[in-house]
Amino acid sequence: METKNEINKGQFKQFLDLLKLGKPSKWVFLAAIILSLFETAAGLVVPLFTRNLIDVISTSGIEITMILLLIGAFIVQIISGGVSYYLMTYIGETFVAKIREKLWNQILGLPIPYFDRHQSGETMSRITQDTNTIKTLITNHFVTLISGIATVVGSIMILLLLDWKMTLILLIAVPVSTMILGPLGRKMYQISKLTQDEMANFSANLGRVLSDIRLVKSYNGQPLEQQKGKKGIQQLFRFGLREAKIQAVISPFMTTIMMLVLVVIVGYGGARVAAGDLSAGTLVAILIYLFQIIVPFTQLASFFTAFQKAMGATERIQSLLRLDSEEQNKKEIADFSKTISFNKVTFAYEQGKKPILKKLDFQIHPGETVAFVGPSGAGKTTIFSLLERFYSLTEGSIQIGETNIAEISLMDWRKAIGYVSQESPIMSGTIKDNICYGLQRDVSDEEVREAAALANADGFIEQLSNGYETEVGERGIKLSGGQRQRIAIARALLRNPKLLLLDEATSNLDSESEVLVQHALKNLMAGRTTLIIAHRLSTVIEADNIIVVQDGSITGKGTHQSLMETHGLYQKLVNQQLQGKVFASE
Repeated sequence: METKNEINKGQFKQFLDLLKLGKPSKWVFLAAIILSLFETAAGLVVPLFTRNLIDVISTSGIEITMILLLIGAFIVQIISGGVSYYLMTYIGETFVAKIREKLWNQILGLPIPYFDRHQSGETMSRITQDTNTIKTLITNHFVTLISGIATVVGSIMILLLLDWKMTLILLIAVPVSTMILGPLGRKMYQISKLTQDEMANFSANLGRVLSDIRLVKSYNGQPLEQQKGKKGIQQLFRFGLREAKIQAVISPFMTTIMMLVLVVIVGYGGARVAAGDLSAGTLVAILIYLFQIIVPFTQLASFFTAFQKAMGATERIQSLLRLDSEEQNKKEIADFSKTISFNKVTFAYEQGKKPILKKLDFQIHPGETVAFVGPSGAGKTTIFSLLERFYSLTEGSIQIGETNIAEISLMDWRKAIGYVSQESPIMSGTIKDNICYGLQRDVSDEEVREAAALANADGFIEQLSNGYETEVGERGIKLSGGQRQRIAIARALLRNPKLLLLDEATSNLDSESEVLVQHALKNLMAGRTTLIIAHRLSTVIEADNIIVVQDGSITGKGTHQSLMETHGLYQKLVNQQLQGKVFASE
């Protein structure tokens, strides 16, 4: 079992590794440190100049040289301190920008199972809150720590030269403070981790509610969400109080120790001045140095808290960066003139769980239209997910020709696939942005209009006040279902895919929209290998091959006519539709 010391070393190593990832400029950092040391040096000579000034005034009057030296030291302190702070802020902002970019790229590359397990708000908090916690440490506390340590060491050395007896009184406070701060720091780290976890959960809940606010309001879900929100807020409140309790011990304790030392030194020093063993100027200098030691010690408590929080944030960021991304480096190129085959494909979403698909065997020939039919939950949409390589197979293989699709470049494979679902996603932005989404090339306005025309979308788009530059709102809320579907079809047309996946693309549409979408789909399907999760009887009849999926297994294959003659479930599904019933959507 790891000791606490080993754990702390591991945490600090993770933090250093994260700093290396952020690649802060060594020269800027060095300049900030040097300027901070200039600020410290100027601060250290101020008490000496003050001592000399007081001693000179008490004997021979005002000395202009001493006053000018004192003013010069203050100016150096102000300028070097200000520039040093700006440089550290620059380093902090640069660091957090690079880490956020790495995190964002990492998240975009994570496989779909990660997003199945984690809410979006939780992931967002890693990029925003955790990185900001580390930035706060770098920007607000690092220079303070370094200059503070330099100030304390310098002040103690000068104090030893001025009066070693009074310095010893001061040094007694150091081990006492360390004994208290150690255990409290470990406790602060634990509470910080819990707080950050709870904040991630709270952010995830906020994102969930706000993204589905219409559902919340339609079903009067406000009271339920108020209770959930209140629970999360109260939990954060409790963690905040626990953190405050530790701070309530650390800050007053440090202040009390230093004030106690101050009282002792003032009393003892005053007695020695009265006895003639110490000059008034020296006592003032000692008191100034004492304050220069007290201030860094109180700042040390603040740094200690910020550091423990940053360790918790680092742990979460590093755990996310260590996750395996989808493999993008395969070199094989897909040849869509060859047959796609499922070879004894078995798949379960979680290892050891009941398979969703069981030993699937079928082929898709180039240019063929294949329809999948079956009850809701049979596994039809899962087949599409495996073709898009959102998940890894549990058993078996999917091949195109003799090549396993897992060996093909993922980006090239997906570039050749067009997907239109029953709830085709629309991103915030303009209609043109959505039609061109994902294309890594410049697209002319004429190409966009041509795709929209083939998708039967040009008519309604041109009637809008801003045409193709019309903002569609979050998730395309300003558009009807049929309009969203036709934009999705236009997007697929512009992509010019080799393999087309249609997942119940005409379900939940009114009759007028359905006719327009069906016509657009025919334009899209022309000359392409097309897989359809069948919803409408007309699509089923026209398919070259129909595959019946039931409870994750294939129970029938063939044309509409042959299945009507031989397959009981297929007959039942067709008869239900002929009687005015609708196939259950996936």
